[in-house]
Amino acid sequence: MTELLKSTPRTDGFYMPAEWRRHARTWMLWPQRPDNWRLEAGPAQKAFAAVAKAISRFEPLTMGANPRQVRNARSMLPQDVRVVDLPSNDAWMRDCGPTFVVNGQGEVRLVNWRFNAWGGLYQDWSLDEVVPLKVAELEGLDYYNAPLILEGGSIHVDGEGTLLTTEQCLLNKNRNPGLRRAEIEDYLRQYTGVEKILWLGEGVYNDETDGHVDNLTCFLHPGLVALTWTDDHNDPQYPISKDAYDRLKRFTDAKGRSLEVLKIHQPDPVLITAEEAAGVLSVEETRSRNAGDRMAASYINFYFCNGGAVVPTFDDPLDALAIETLQKFLPERKVFGVPGREILLGGGNIHCITQQQPTGQEE
Repeated sequence: MTELLKSTPRTDGFYMPAEWRRHARTWMLWPQRPDNWRLEAGPAQKAFAAVAKAISRFEPLTMGANPRQVRNARSMLPQDVRVVDLPSNDAWMRDCGPTFVVNGQGEVRLVNWRFNAWGGLYQDWSLDEVVPLKVAELEGLDYYNAPLILEGGSIHVDGEGTLLTTEQCLLNKNRNPGLRRAEIEDYLRQYTGVEKILWLGEGVYNDETDGHVDNLTCFLHPGLVALTWTDDHNDPQYPISKDAYDRLKRFTDAKGRSLEVLKIHQPDPVLITAEEAAGVLSVEETRSRNAGDRMAASYINFYFCNGGAVVPTFDDPLDALAIETLQKFLPERKVFGVPGREILLGGGNIHCITQQQPTGQEE
């Protein structure tokens, strides 16, 4: 692997492909910290194993684990899942992991964004911030160091020059306080290869990531986006989704197309129970888990894999409708649900714990 110091993906002809492009593998990290995952992370490990098992039916998967957890992860995961020694502070591969970029000749490189634990949600992220370098080493890939604090969940691309993000996250003073919007846009163009950035306002209500776009809206195809929605005007999510919808309907993408917006109704409010709150060890961090708190549950936080789409479910009557609706608009793949509540308790969901490595080859 080589650090590419004097160029950017854009100048070298590389770009971030859409998530639905064919993957070489999926990357995940094994949960283990007791101050974020309840009951010593046992329930979360079962949930992560279920996600890994589902994805591994469609494509290769690598699970990174802290040294003391390698044997445990190996015992809980299917044999066709590769388990590697990959230390991390927590288990959000989408956010601390690399972004992969490709060119027209089938080459794959990666981008190592700067990471600060979502603006300082926990105090030690020294292991998380080197996860991309370890991935580059394991895969033998050249990489770019991007001078921008950015989590992978804060951006979505259509692979044809358009990027979605939120003002709440990328313009937050806890990320890049010295940069103006235009400077952030320039970095996004240089390191993802996009032409046009579409800014939404806020993310999902109570999302502790400061409004990651991958919980609010995503591309299903170029020109088609899915948006988390509620018809309840008294729900605090309604004005957020309504503002996003209005903006999306005004936007055109990098190819000049108007966007079609598919509304995916959110589940009923998902609240932390007293038992769940009691199962998390209390430490002096800025995260908290209190009984009665509403979590940022969304079906949009799903993951494309080769021939499939893995959607979080919440034991809610709307689970089936969300899967049915997405299946209708993704007929080329199998759309199915995996329980997401335990992952949500940690602060995210299926898209947040996965990261795709593209093959670099055209379909």
